[in-house]
Amino acid sequence: MVVRPNPAFVAAEAGRHTMHRFFVSPEVVATSSVTLTGDQAHQVRRVLRLQPGAEVALLDGSGWVYRCAVASVNTADVRLDVLDRTQGQGEPSVYIVLHQAVLKGDHFNWVLQKGVEVGVSAFVPTVCARSVVDDMQAIDARRGRWERIIREAAEQCGRPLLPELRPAQLLSQSLEAGEQSSALRLIPWEGEHVTRLGQVLAACNVAAGTCIELFVGPEGGFTEDEIERARRHCVQRVTLGPRVLRAETAGIVAATAILVHAGEL
Repeated sequence: MVVRPNPAFVAAEAGRHTMHRFFVSPEVVATSSVTLTGDQAHQVRRVLRLQPGAEVALLDGSGWVYRCAVASVNTADVRLDVLDRTQGQGEPSVYIVLHQAVLKGDHFNWVLQKGVEVGVSAFVPTVCARSVVDDMQAIDARRGRWERIIREAAEQCGRPLLPELRPAQLLSQSLEAGEQSSALRLIPWEGEHVTRLGQVLAACNVAAGTCIELFVGPEGGFTEDEIERARRHCVQRVTLGPRVLRAETAGIVAATAILVHAGEL
């Protein structure tokens, strides 16, 4: 039997994807009237310059999308009327956790932004033996900025669920934490020349609901000891091809390849 989408629902979802989107906490949209303050009110009032009657979409982070109309624009806040809500669409069926080594400069910010756009579901900032950035306090100080990047990227690309930013960990902690899980655990490595990512995905029958953990190293790559430790913790090394990718590129390429294989892109 072929199941055809409801045209009215498709049209409604298409309309929501043309609206400006904002993530809010669930309690904010618990009533029929919503008040935006702070940066979100500034965005509506000064950046987007929306007028009463304009529609926006609010997302509660759990998957619900609320279509709202601007009721009033004031100096300190913006008031919205909730018109309806629907379950959001667009989340990938495969759950990808990217254990990305923290990178210098803005490179890690780029990984977060593009990872969200591609379809990564969770990020774990990771410290490895060759990490240039290895101060946990300095890493924790970046968390607020990273959360904003994830939220803004999710709003821009229309994801109904807010991707998770997990606490920073040492690589050894990340490897040990998921050893007993049922996830497919992969580590792209330039020293692997035989086992290709596509071969592993084909052999594992990746389907909806599959969780895949990706471990991506820092600028200097993983050490041989780290690769051996990963093997002992049931992480399979794979090659992404004959060209060596930069640290900020490898995870995005691997996540994209996984989602293409799963029919998500």
